[in-house]
Amino acid sequence: MSGTEHTGQQESPARLLPWTSPEGKPCYVVGDGTGYVSRLADDVETVQLRMADDLLGHADALLAERRATGAELRYLTRRLTESLRDVRRVAESRGARLAGRSDEGM
Repeated sequence: MSGTEHTGQQESPARLLPWTSPEGKPCYVVGDGTGYVSRLADDVETVQLRMADDLLGHADALLAERRATGAELRYLTRRLTESLRDVRRVAESRGARLAGRSDEGM
């Protein structure tokens, strides 16, 4: 018997959080999206997206100089990779939540 059959309420889907465990495994929270962990996740996602935007601006400026060193470009590539990983996780989490909302209407 699932939790929905037992209680008669629709179970909230697990939300992918914008951080991983110390072992690098995904972390999730289950709830209605109004709890402390969900609000903290919202704040972390906002910071991650803002940092990605700032990093893109930095990349544009560095690449426009045409005098960037190999070390600068490697550093930029590492930060862009980290940022892209964060943004992808935010997109996956938000996409899953949107899909869950559209399933509710069925």
